[in-house]
Amino acid sequence: MSSLDERRAGFQRYKEDVKRRGKPFYPFAMFHDTVMSLVVVVVIVLLAVIWKYGLFGHDYLGTVLGAKADPGTHSFVPRPDWYFYFLFYLLRIFKWPESVILATVGIPTILLILLLVLPFVDLRTERRLSRRPVAVVAAALTILAMGTLTYKGATAKEAIASEVKAAVPSWAQKQGFANNPEAIAGANLFAESGCTNCHTYLGTGSSNLGAPDLSAEGSKNKGVQFQISHLECPSCVNPGSPMPSFKDLGQDNLHRLAVFLEASKGG
Repeated sequence: MSSLDERRAGFQRYKEDVKRRGKPFYPFAMFHDTVMSLVVVVVIVLLAVIWKYGLFGHDYLGTVLGAKADPGTHSFVPRPDWYFYFLFYLLRIFKWPESVILATVGIPTILLILLLVLPFVDLRTERRLSRRPVAVVAAALTILAMGTLTYKGATAKEAIASEVKAAVPSWAQKQGFANNPEAIAGANLFAESGCTNCHTYLGTGSSNLGAPDLSAEGSKNKGVQFQISHLECPSCVNPGSPMPSFKDLGQDNLHRLAVFLEASKGG
């Protein structure tokens, strides 16, 4: 007997068993699903009411509205919701530009494909856990990995900006602006504002979207005012530039950044 015939025979036995002593899916199982769906909806509504009106005297679920967003901030570090912490920490592991695609698309997609293909590969009728060691071990390892990555992502400290800032003293020595407080302030602002996410500077950072290395930006003698204008509206100075505007940093901060860039002569 072929595997297809075995499955058909098993399904026929299931139907006969249901008729003899069981309950059909419709309407019994559908009724149970409907009741549980209603319970879930009621719980969500209750949690929303508690969150909205702050019942029981405690703010268990967070505030309805936080502080007004400051577009000029350079110290805020965005973090994902808790259910993306595992992916967030994967990006901490695969932090090099060449491997980011592996963490964001490669690994999750491969795991999802394996999950979708599994029912078509494993056609055995055996469901006892003691008879399925491979499936049990794989499930346990998956849960352990997801739990570990989620925990690591929840407790991870934002060290990227501080790592870049740690390089500022060496920049100042190599570039010769160690005695220029405004250039040093601009270098720290450069590190805090995430500029090294796209630009490189004396070997630090990542080159993305065609962003140039800025180690010798000052040797081009463009001038402080040009740098400020470019930071305020990059696409106005260089049509088609994907660089975002940094005008919300304010004129003082833009001037510090411009002084830093003009002091960068390439070491």
